[in-house]
Amino acid sequence: MRLCGAPHNRKGADGLALLAKETLGHDPMKGVAVVFRAKRADRVKMVVWDGSGLVLYWKRLDGSGFKWPPVVDGVMQMNAAQLSALLAGMDWTRMHAPRIPQPKALA
Repeated sequence: MRLCGAPHNRKGADGLALLAKETLGHDPMKGVAVVFRAKRADRVKMVVWDGSGLVLYWKRLDGSGFKWPPVVDGVMQMNAAQLSALLAGMDWTRMHAPRIPQPKALA
């Protein structure tokens, strides 16, 4: 899953998919979810191919903004659980995966 900066609030699903492919080299038509954020960090758009069509998800948080990951080389990266928490308006940085102990060798 790739997250992008803010310049694309007026684009629809096709425009964002093309932008993601040409600018980032990631093609939403191949199952990569690409998320675009607004400058004020209170709005998000996500495009992804679901197997039967291109999906555009749009959300605005009222009264607050999303807690975004840091930008590295022009891109933010999150896993699916972190994105789910972000889209719910939660502080995803407080979520941690449980530590799973190494399995013991079988005799």
